Amino acid sequence: MSIFIMILLLSLLILVHEAGHFIAARAFGIKVDKFGFGLPVGPTLYRTKVGDVEVLVHALLLGGYVSFPDDEKDCDLPKDSPERFVNKPIWQRVIVVSAGVIANVLCGIALVMLVAIYTGKLPSGNYEVYAADINAPSEASIWKSGLKVGDRIIKVNGTEINNVYSLITITKNSAKNNGYVTTEAVEKNYNAIKELNPGLSRDEVIPKDIALRLPKNLAQDIVTMDKYAAKGAKYYKPAGEKVSDSISELTKITEGKNVYISDGKYTLYELAKALTNGSHPLNITVERDNKIIDLNPVYPDEKGLIGIGLSAKQTMISTNTPVSVIKESWIYLWDNTYTMMYSLGQLFTGNIPLKDMHGVVAITKIGGDMIEKSGKSSGILLAALISMNLAILNILPIPALDGGHLMFLTLEKIMRKPVDEKIIELVSTVFFSLLIILMIVVVFNDITLLVRK
Repeated sequence: MSIFIMILLLSLLILVHEAGHFIAARAFGIKVDKFGFGLPVGPTLYRTKVGDVEVLVHALLLGGYVSFPDDEKDCDLPKDSPERFVNKPIWQRVIVVSAGVIANVLCGIALVMLVAIYTGKLPSGNYEVYAADINAPSEASIWKSGLKVGDRIIKVNGTEINNVYSLITITKNSAKNNGYVTTEAVEKNYNAIKELNPGLSRDEVIPKDIALRLPKNLAQDIVTMDKYAAKGAKYYKPAGEKVSDSISELTKITEGKNVYISDGKYTLYELAKALTNGSHPLNITVERDNKIIDLNPVYPDEKGLIGIGLSAKQTMISTNTPVSVIKESWIYLWDNTYTMMYSLGQLFTGNIPLKDMHGVVAITKIGGDMIEKSGKSSGILLAALISMNLAILNILPIPALDGGHLMFLTLEKIMRKPVDEKIIELVSTVFFSLLIILMIVVVFNDITLLVRK
């Protein structure tokens, strides 16, 4: 039932978008031939006539469209008919093309305000993260850190922790022997080894069976990341260089030792790399009894675990007055839409790989789970954010999307004549095909994600 409700909400967003185009077109006296649910690829599941508009439901329910007489080659309307889209002033055509995006924005605002009014509160998006229990081996560093059950975790390595995902992300990337070292830390450890073993040169292979003294206090790389990478909106690229498998093996051999007996395979600098590729401390700041406390460093194991259970409580914002409903709804939409736009930019720049891009299948499942666990309000808020996402994606200057049509209208205004219809058709067809391919990739990602879970 929860998944069914989510499907209805997504269908509503498509209906709202196309209704925006439809209402604007009719307002300017433009004839609408077809109102389609889904993309016109594959079989048509249902068709009917409502007035002079043909309503169609296609098998590929991943979008929708409104068709004007100009789109039909066998249209019987005269070329100079005022009911044709192409014969309207550019400013009217711009409004018609933009109306779907505007409708989605207004829908997003309305849905958030509906939740704000109905529940009297909105989620802030920030969570208070607490140490719920400590369940680690007796030798784990967490026992010496000073952490106590009930402590609220404020920061880790300088990054503010306002959700569980951020803490897990930093901890996972700080795993022991994680395979990345920075030049600065390696140089410090090399100099420390060199000082204890002055008879060896930097790039000379250490003779077999030679015993080397190892420094006690090693320079350690501390994993830091900005808030976007910590919460998954940006792909995190580890600092430094990735070490070879042989260096990783040497790290394990030298772990916890004061002396290393050479096997005749490595140089002094490679030994420094191996020693650097060890533990990566977590500098954790907690709040306890209204006091801010910096704990002793905690060192994750090779799986990126430190041995604590977490609990989280989302802070809610009261919306019990008309002013707070408007203000907090705006803040909620702005913050989340900004994050979506940032993530989209990261996708286009390659900082988020295509394999991490997901679509309607995953959204339906996740939304259904949210409704089941947190109630219908959570599903409605997710639908509001999806509505804003649809608006953002559709306004991009990509042919076959609304933004592409606006781009051609802009060119028409600049050139003072319409862009050649054959060029528009060719470019739109190419990009439409690319969008279909992208949808197939995204659906594959969705299915793979759900199968893994």
